[in-house]
Amino acid sequence: MSNISLDILAFGAHPDDVEIGMGGTLAKYAREGKRVGICDLTLAELSSNGNVDTRSHEADKASKLLGLEVRENLHLPDRGLVITETYIKKIVTIIRKFKPKLIFTPYYEDRHPDHGNCSRLIEEAAFSAGIRKYVDNEGLGPHKAESIYFYMINGFHRPSFVVDISEVMDIKLQSLRTYESQFSKQSNTIDTPLVNGYIETVEARERLFGKEVGVEYAEGFITKKPLLLSKDLIGE
Repeated sequence: MSNISLDILAFGAHPDDVEIGMGGTLAKYAREGKRVGICDLTLAELSSNGNVDTRSHEADKASKLLGLEVRENLHLPDRGLVITETYIKKIVTIIRKFKPKLIFTPYYEDRHPDHGNCSRLIEEAAFSAGIRKYVDNEGLGPHKAESIYFYMINGFHRPSFVVDISEVMDIKLQSLRTYESQFSKQSNTIDTPLVNGYIETVEARERLFGKEVGVEYAEGFITKKPLLLSKDLIGE
């Protein structure tokens, strides 16, 4: 796959994480002509339902629905996302390869340890990617993203800002439903929180975020630094 510069690069611990947290935002900006992509850190090989091949096929279908330019998987170990120099270097290479303006990663407070660990790995790698003398075996050169934002997977947190996804909420829901192995009950399904109305819970969350700002649906994000308004606070 040839290198391209992305406007948005979203990282997830597992295929479906990004779709849960910000599938609507990716679809929205892809529709507007922005270049958006996903990098999953693991193949989710330890998931209770489905298998690696099924999950990869589901991710491919979701990627097409969202309009992604690229989707990568680093094949790091599921439930093994600890901070090591080896893992940081792999993520640095992805960041330098696609040179995103914005990086998104899971919110660091989440019931699943992999999501929080993914967040910490991405923050470490994003910092190292901008250091000129940091190891660069691929000859890609340093890259510093403009901002890192955090999306929500499990739980409901007070967002720093929201993105209106009313016009693409149907695409987000379709992308989630492609993961049949995770979100639908089948004859051999093991009972998990994901197969008991999880998509409906996500939809309700985005509706609540939307209601707070006067739109139908919105996705919430958290930032560690203040946002600079691009327009006057009070218009003419």
